[in-house]
Amino acid sequence: MSPRAALAAVACACALAGCALPPPPAIIHQPVTARPAPRAVPESPSGAIFQGASSYRPLFEDVRARNVGDTLVIQIVEKTAANKKGSSQVNRTADAKAEVGAMNVIPFGSFSGLAGSGSSSNTFEGGGQAAASNDFTGALAVTVIEVLANGNLLVSGEKQIAMTQGTEYIRFSGVVHPRTITAVNTVLSTQVADARIEYKANGYIDSAQVMGWLARFFLTFLPF
Repeated sequence: MSPRAALAAVACACALAGCALPPPPAIIHQPVTARPAPRAVPESPSGAIFQGASSYRPLFEDVRARNVGDTLVIQIVEKTAANKKGSSQVNRTADAKAEVGAMNVIPFGSFSGLAGSGSSSNTFEGGGQAAASNDFTGALAVTVIEVLANGNLLVSGEKQIAMTQGTEYIRFSGVVHPRTITAVNTVLSTQVADARIEYKANGYIDSAQVMGWLARFFLTFLPF
């Protein structure tokens, strides 16, 4: 093999080895953060206990998220378990017996005394079992990106942790009912509607676990 052909083969192999599938898009609601709406005109204080400004918070009220741009803490306490087991059994047996007695008819006299019997049996047994469990705990601060018409809060947020061998991403989004928010501005993930949680990482360790597109192409039609 000529040096040029060998170099082309090495380049082709490197290109095919690096052609891995791109990571799937994020499933959480976008964007992951939002800035509060700017105040048009600062309202002068009236001197009363109640203020009509939209950003006013009473002294006796806990600081909870309720406007776009506010933050709250999601306590992730996801734990699921599923178990399924099934079995089936079928049995079938059949017997048959036939005998030809004495026949006086001359054309069929040679069949006298013949006997035959047969039997069949069919048995089927099948069984299956599947189990799955998931346990995910942690905490993540999210931002209110939209206040729905009924007062519910659409929240979204992410946390990135850069390590030596890559970066880890924790993303969360969902719809929070204001009454489920505690006095310390936290809410359990089990109380969030349409909750979407992602925990992913990127780096050469994670890239090594992704099948290349060429191998995936041949895997779709190869019978072995």
